[in-house]
Amino acid sequence: MAGYGGYGGGDGGGFMSGSQQGGSQAGGSKYADESLRPVTIKQLLDWEETFPGAELAIDGHPVTQVTIVGQVRSVKPQPTNITYRIDDGTGAIDVKKWVDSEAQGGEDGGSGAGAIAPDAFVRVWGRLKSLGGKKHVSANFIRQIEDFNEVNYHLLEATYVHLFFTKGAPGSGGAKQEGGGGDNMFVDQGYGAGGGDVAMGGAGPGGGNSAMQARLATCSRNAQIMCNFINNSPGGTEGVNLHVIAQGTRMSVRDITNAADELLGQGIIYTTQDDETWAILDY
Repeated sequence: MAGYGGYGGGDGGGFMSGSQQGGSQAGGSKYADESLRPVTIKQLLDWEETFPGAELAIDGHPVTQVTIVGQVRSVKPQPTNITYRIDDGTGAIDVKKWVDSEAQGGEDGGSGAGAIAPDAFVRVWGRLKSLGGKKHVSANFIRQIEDFNEVNYHLLEATYVHLFFTKGAPGSGGAKQEGGGGDNMFVDQGYGAGGGDVAMGGAGPGGGNSAMQARLATCSRNAQIMCNFINNSPGGTEGVNLHVIAQGTRMSVRDITNAADELLGQGIIYTTQDDETWAILDY
């Protein structure tokens, strides 16, 4: 992956350097205004349509096309389209792939529900649409992911593009936002932000509560990693979902659930929206 400020990736996504300026220019071609940006689903859901047909803008920059990566939660074939419910751990959104009656197969199954089934991980290229106040992605193309590294790669790529537009290129002297600021992704500070001990990355769970930190010190390394990740994520009282933790720490679902049981038993975390979303218990 190109480094932060390295201007994009390969066929896995990226953005067209210079095309993010968007807008129509006199005499300019429509193609020149096109852009493709890797994003998280939360970034799409957080965008507020100021008026019907408003141009999508993320981090203050127009975006015409997006690419997302996530897991298929449901598949609903219909006569004119196939609707996939895609979840990337930061949110869930409907993706509509319109049926081409002349299509000859294809990785998304052509005109049928085909090869992509629930629980598969996929990459989607398309445009964000809004109908009746409900957002969906109108997909130009969907393909199944064979290598899970692509999921992690996409999240990293989406992060560095976000950093490029919110904090500026390295060495540019752009103002750096601290803490939450205007950041609009799934995390504002990465796993282990702030350095230090695994269990005490950043400010440490429970702030200055030495009793909580002492209990955490007796936990397994996986529990400490999980606690540190939640502590450095801006989920607040809403908590952080299991899938976000898995993507951010590369721990298996089994390791995370075991670590969660351990932290719950120690009174360090608590469940929020569901049994797979946790937040730090703040004393």
